[in-house]
Amino acid sequence: MVQSQTSTRKYTIEPLTRVEGHGKVTIHMNDRHEVEQARLHIVEFRGFERFILGRPYWEVPVIVQRLCGICPVSHHLAAAKAMDRIVGGERLTPTAEKVRRLMHYGQMFQSHALHFFHLSSPDLLFGTDGTASGGFSAPVELRHVLAVAAKYPELATQAVLMRRFGQEVIRATAGKKIHGTGAVPGGVNKPLATADRDALLAQVDQMLAWSRGALAIARDFTTEHLVELIPFGSFDSNHLSIVREDDGALDFYDGVLRAVDKDGTRVVDGVDCQRYLEVVNEEVRAWSYMKFPFIKHLGPEHGWYRVGPLARLNTCSVIPTPEAEAARREFLALTQGRPNNITMCYHWARMIELLHAIEVIRDLLHDSDLQGDDLLTSGPRREETVGVLEAPRGTLFHHYRVGSDDAVTMCNLIVSTTNNNEPMNRAVTKVARDHFTGRSDITEGLLNHIEVAIRAYDPCLSCATHALGQMSLVVEVHDAGGGLIDRRVRGGP
Repeated sequence: MVQSQTSTRKYTIEPLTRVEGHGKVTIHMNDRHEVEQARLHIVEFRGFERFILGRPYWEVPVIVQRLCGICPVSHHLAAAKAMDRIVGGERLTPTAEKVRRLMHYGQMFQSHALHFFHLSSPDLLFGTDGTASGGFSAPVELRHVLAVAAKYPELATQAVLMRRFGQEVIRATAGKKIHGTGAVPGGVNKPLATADRDALLAQVDQMLAWSRGALAIARDFTTEHLVELIPFGSFDSNHLSIVREDDGALDFYDGVLRAVDKDGTRVVDGVDCQRYLEVVNEEVRAWSYMKFPFIKHLGPEHGWYRVGPLARLNTCSVIPTPEAEAARREFLALTQGRPNNITMCYHWARMIELLHAIEVIRDLLHDSDLQGDDLLTSGPRREETVGVLEAPRGTLFHHYRVGSDDAVTMCNLIVSTTNNNEPMNRAVTKVARDHFTGRSDITEGLLNHIEVAIRAYDPCLSCATHALGQMSLVVEVHDAGGGLIDRRVRGGP
């Protein structure tokens, strides 16, 4: 924590801890101890939309994975889905589609397990006085995964083995646990080997049992601390995701766009993902490298939305596996069937998706199509394409144009965490105002409340920053007292 020495106070949380990537939060308070401004800043820049230009289209599904070491499968498959259309191969063979689905649900399983056990569980398990806020203010020496391992060794073991299982699913389908090559334009490069199938089947019942246990932890923590959690970083919002086209079911791999408002009214429904630009627009703000997407016809003031597990459970009509569907119905009962806008319910929703992912993996492993040999398809060539799927953290958009020489001429990515930019900033502001106002003693424990609200979104900051238009370069020269001597700006939107 850094605090400035002026009549007003500025608190800086840097770096944010137990999130993927690097970011910081700044909170400005006036001399009346009121929060004037609170912002989440992303302090790293990637620029992959530029790196891709000029590369042959068949390299893209492999290159874009380097955006992120946490969810590379999501970028791999979103790009592969886009390039399917370039080669006219979007109608995959049954083997190719099921191998990709298995890869993707394995990614979802390992990512949700990683976030819940390794990053968020210290916030949920170490209450000092039986309250949620007590847990959020727990001593620093307790707020990490090693403390979880010391006090709850069985949970720690489950966390490691569940993530390893998901990583093994990815290795068996993509060729490697990180940055694999399994999906290619028009299909996949290999089926699932019988030996890999049998090895995974031998573990799947245990994974299912542990997933039920993780869901119970998240559900019970939420319901037992509901009075505190309902207002914690919460606000009404729109929610957006893809859903299965024919029945609106939860589908992480493919579907059409649907968005609902805070009351559940569908403000977008049944939109082909190739037409995403008719639905989503993006705004840039001078103080952030992250863009601010919004639903186009609602405008930036009212059209911002949430994505990820909470949004998906609010937008889908049903979860197509029995145990997760039963859990969804229990989840919706909390809000009498209306959309759930409680930020801390992201954890509960994420564990319902964890259970759904392992149910789907179990069912796929029994499908003989995974051992088929019809791997590729093709058709009429196209020059513009969009690939959209649900990544662990939310809806992921990949949009490309490819020239007649097969080189990429345009790339636009809206990654999951970018979609949650406005909600995360609102959560930071709300927690700061609710917990800091009127206080002159802002403790480290109170500052951790800010991070708890951000962690609920499971942001992946390392792949969230992208350019829209020309990036500006700002150089400022300050004297020893902090006064601004000179400021030069080059470029900018």
